[in-house]
Amino acid sequence: MSKILATQLNGLFQKIVQIEEEAIEETSRLLAQASVGEGNVYFACFGELQAVELHALYNENPFEKLVQWSPEIEITDADRVLILTKSCKDEEALELARKLNEEFIPFAAIASEVSSDENELSNLAYTYVSMHVRGGLIPHPTKLGERVVVPHLLAALFIYEAIKLNYDEMLDDDEF
Repeated sequence: MSKILATQLNGLFQKIVQIEEEAIEETSRLLAQASVGEGNVYFACFGELQAVELHALYNENPFEKLVQWSPEIEITDADRVLILTKSCKDEEALELARKLNEEFIPFAAIASEVSSDENELSNLAYTYVSMHVRGGLIPHPTKLGERVVVPHLLAALFIYEAIKLNYDEMLDDDEF
């Protein structure tokens, strides 16, 4: 089973790289804008994706200029926000996106669904990255075709690391 999981995850990561590479780079550039001024970067993570913020804050190589987000934080136009949510229909995430949009505060978003006219989150965000997660990866051996291992967090962490690689390079090179 672990070989099947590795193959499935590799396929997902390859799909993200092939389809979302430009959006990942644009997101890195957007977040790096806060680093040249007086702004901060905030990750507004919902549900299990809060683990991405914890990873970004407390790993050996933390995300530069990242400040822990909470709904009470007063965000300014010098700041940049990355919204991470499993679904583009998450009401909390959409509420924040609408507020940021109304206040002309640039933000990026990551969610499972692809960008489309019906995807309000992708339409509000300056940049949008899809995780391309549509359900579970592995059929459960004892149930009728039910798929398990829904990799939202793994996909989000993969995208985070890709964004961070670009972000760090931009800050080192001052290339944005």
